[in-house]
Amino acid sequence: MSWFVVVNPQAGRRPVPPQAVTEALRFHGVEHHLEVPASADETRAMVRAAANDGYTRVAAVGGDGTLSLVADELAPFGTEVTLAMLPAGTGCDLLRTFGLPQDVAGAAKHLTTDDTYLVDMVLLEGQWGKRHCINVSQAGVGAAALESALKLSRRLGPARYPLAFAGRLPGFPYANVKVTTERRTYEAEGALAVIAANAQFFAGGWNVAPKATLVDGVADMQVYVLRKRQAPPLVPKIIRGTHLNDPAVRRFRAAEFTIEADPVWPFEADGDLLGNTPVRGRVLPAAMRLKI
Repeated sequence: MSWFVVVNPQAGRRPVPPQAVTEALRFHGVEHHLEVPASADETRAMVRAAANDGYTRVAAVGGDGTLSLVADELAPFGTEVTLAMLPAGTGCDLLRTFGLPQDVAGAAKHLTTDDTYLVDMVLLEGQWGKRHCINVSQAGVGAAALESALKLSRRLGPARYPLAFAGRLPGFPYANVKVTTERRTYEAEGALAVIAANAQFFAGGWNVAPKATLVDGVADMQVYVLRKRQAPPLVPKIIRGTHLNDPAVRRFRAAEFTIEADPVWPFEADGDLLGNTPVRGRVLPAAMRLKI
């Protein structure tokens, strides 16, 4: 059965040429049809058309943003379509959760097996519309850092995010936040960020949610309440995944949640800046069939 392969030609510090993707797939005997869309909108249109035409296996070549966009477009088709990722972006964090190869040639081999994994997705809603998240979403200073990181040179690779974070932190406003779940309401003054994680890694390898899993039907929620001078020492802990016991981190799990912030905060999901808070989220258990 053939794979529909969509390549993001802008992903990564050094974008992978489509011919290299074709060669890797041919080397492993993977039957495929490859397309190189010119924009995000064209990517969505191609993926939607492929699914409507009967393709049941779709592979995204790019980073987490590319994978998320394709997953969002495939969400209405449920588990009838299998989604795979061939990593070629500056951040391919979802694959880290599964320990899969971080290169196209290595990951292409996995398309030759039948192993799949039913994973949760998170349906997010705000004034900006609806979006399915498969990895990690966040509101606050981290989303502001992403906004700045996207303006930096791709040549910086994974260094773009920490550089942007350091630049945005000093002027970012504290907020009074309210996180409402199906079981509780959590309110905090002087917060800097709220994380809603479906998987473990973001920002190019930061282990932000070491206890998260894509198969438990809940999001790993974290509220960060700290002074700005406390943030730099906390970052290395987040990178290593040893921050959950820090007093600055309030952690709980939720199947449904609403994030509100005063003043409003920017919000991002899977590396895409979506808009501002408030945001509503709902975990969709076993909503996507992922190739591993």
